[in-house]
Amino acid sequence: MAIDLAVDLMHATVQLEQPLGNGTRTVGTGFLISDPGPDGTPRTVLVTANHVLQGMPGSTAKIGFRIENTDGSWNYSPTPVRIRDASGHELWTHHPSRDVAALVITAPPEFAKAAIPQAYLASDDTFTSYQVGAGDEMMALGFPRGLAANQAGFPILRAGRVASYPVAPAKIFPTFLLDFAVFPGNSGGPVFMTDQDHRRAAAGAAAPEFIAGLLTQQVELNNERLEIGIVTHAKFIRETLARIDNPASPVTMVASESPMTGAKAASAEEAARAD
Repeated sequence: MAIDLAVDLMHATVQLEQPLGNGTRTVGTGFLISDPGPDGTPRTVLVTANHVLQGMPGSTAKIGFRIENTDGSWNYSPTPVRIRDASGHELWTHHPSRDVAALVITAPPEFAKAAIPQAYLASDDTFTSYQVGAGDEMMALGFPRGLAANQAGFPILRAGRVASYPVAPAKIFPTFLLDFAVFPGNSGGPVFMTDQDHRRAAAGAAAPEFIAGLLTQQVELNNERLEIGIVTHAKFIRETLARIDNPASPVTMVASESPMTGAKAASAEEAARAD
């Protein structure tokens, strides 16, 4: 399947929101992955940061689906999706130690087609084979402060450089830094690499096209935003997807990791004005 990851992720990335009843709403970002069930049945899974869904107190959230019309225009169609059952129990699957969540959803057929194949999620081998490291450019999609790129509800594309070293293996370095401005509403958005001229690609090899992880936090110091995002490795997305069907599926045991001073969830935990 040929894929232009930047464009296809634009289609697969959605705004998540829940009104709080006081003129505000809680906002985050998610993206759709195509992850067939154990019997091979096609299945669409919403991936986001776990704290995005946990920060929504109600049982129903809205996913910002977009429908293209025959004249080239788009309709933005936020659609309810249940995230908790009648007893208040979470319906999503979350990673036991990392800020990653996955929820099987029913999407409109034309939107389900936009889901990115699970194979595009990076592994440790992906980072190693492309020698990904400090200074490499990655892109991120999201809805800062609940803002979309246009009335059709498409996400805003940002770019930044990998700002930490090393970035693998994930069991030792489960997160890495990305140098770009992060705002509440960005959490859960995909961070990806699509570089047709990557300087370390082997001669004749395919250019790197992969989802490196998802944005989970921003960095602040003394209440000042440092314009640095914290990205959780895609390996933990893979492990979360596996736990949908097998809650006992093994997970990576992360080595001791000191929390970063000033790390703060970059999401819906700060309510965005619903105007």
